[in-house]
Amino acid sequence: MATTKETKKPAHVAMPAGRQAKPAAEKSARSRKAKIDGEVSHLRIRVRAYEHKILDASLRQIMDTAARYDAVIHGPVPLPTEIKKYTVNRSSFIDKNSREQFEMRVHKRLVDIINPNPKVIEALTNMSLPSGVNIDVKMM
Repeated sequence: MATTKETKKPAHVAMPAGRQAKPAAEKSARSRKAKIDGEVSHLRIRVRAYEHKILDASLRQIMDTAARYDAVIHGPVPLPTEIKKYTVNRSSFIDKNSREQFEMRVHKRLVDIINPNPKVIEALTNMSLPSGVNIDVKMM
């Protein structure tokens, strides 16, 4: 039977100067209070499309709508283009070494709207965008 040696830290060891441990309940109450006191909330809008021209046009429409209601806008920030490549055989039987390659490019942009008022949110939800544009909206 193997015995394990347990090491215990003495109870009187203190945290380094300037850092004191706080209970989790106190930390969460402090963060809730900070949000109530006026911490900045923002909408994070991620827009995705296969064609960059349609993507840029719909972003211009989103930014014009937000600017119409005097919202502070950060962006658009271009995110890395997601490229999906597919390789397929040209022929089904004899020409195994002859292949074709296809790719799909998904262009992405990010826009933040700082402290959106209800009119901005309503205008953005009622906006119609072209087909092929995917939008993800998060309240942060």
